[in-house]
Amino acid sequence: MKAYFAGGCFWCITPIFKIYGVDNVVSGYSGGTEKNPSYEDVKKQKTGHRETVMLEYDPAVVSYNKLLDIFLANVDPFDSEGQFIDRGHSYTLAIYYTTDEEKKVSEVQIKKLQSESGKEVFIAVEPFTGFYEAEDYHQDYYLKNPEAFEKEMEESGRKKHS
Repeated sequence: MKAYFAGGCFWCITPIFKIYGVDNVVSGYSGGTEKNPSYEDVKKQKTGHRETVMLEYDPAVVSYNKLLDIFLANVDPFDSEGQFIDRGHSYTLAIYYTTDEEKKVSEVQIKKLQSESGKEVFIAVEPFTGFYEAEDYHQDYYLKNPEAFEKEMEESGRKKHS
């Protein structure tokens, strides 16, 4: 099965899903209207896309609910302008659902988080309309560039969050 989450910087959220049994995590773009957007255009807020990860997973190993829990534990759901140092629409949070059940479960989780925290949650729940794989150098960035990845995690403020 596949799931799609926009969690800010796709480099930063890729490794956490692999730890929890997701078979494959692909960095890319969703939510905009431009076909085959480039990283530079997405980053400059020109396409309406968000940096998104596509998760290929076996529901017998990890459930969609667990994926949602992992997602919510690794983002700042109360930030409407992006994530950590990454600002703009392309870094805002979204769950792209492919079934009515995914939509329902996502909305329930968000309402629960909002109720428990007493704060407004800024996570768009939108129908999946397409996914464009990011350029090769973005895939498994944490493995290809471990020092740069570590620096990004530290400087972005994500390391303190997790």
